[in-house]
Amino acid sequence: QVQLVESGGGLVQAGGSLRLSCAVSGRTFSSYGMAWFRQAPGKEREFVASVSWNGGRTYYADSVKGRFTISRDNAKNMVYLQMNSLKPEDTAVYYCARERVTSSGYDYWGQGTQVTVSS
Repeated sequence: QVQLVESGGGLVQAGGSLRLSCAVSGRTFSSYGMAWFRQAPGKEREFVASVSWNGGRTYYADSVKGRFTISRDNAKNMVYLQMNSLKPEDTAVYYCARERVTSSGYDYWGQGTQVTVSS
């Protein structure tokens, strides 16, 4: 059974930084691309960033490009999201997800971690 557990969320002032972590169980972690999503109150869940299986390719939503950095450590089964220059509109629950291998989409999700940015 694959489990994803996020941590690192919290309350931060605008302009501040947070680093989210996602611990992934399972021996085949390095075979999968990983991603971060977020969902703000009253809004649909949206893509934030993704990283390929070996970390060689990353993709970002336009809203976070230049401020957020996704990375992974395959030796530790960890995915990270470094968030800098945070804005109040970044307030949301952030979720870690594992990409499907044989089709598009994501097959496993974490429980989420709350990020609140005060103005």
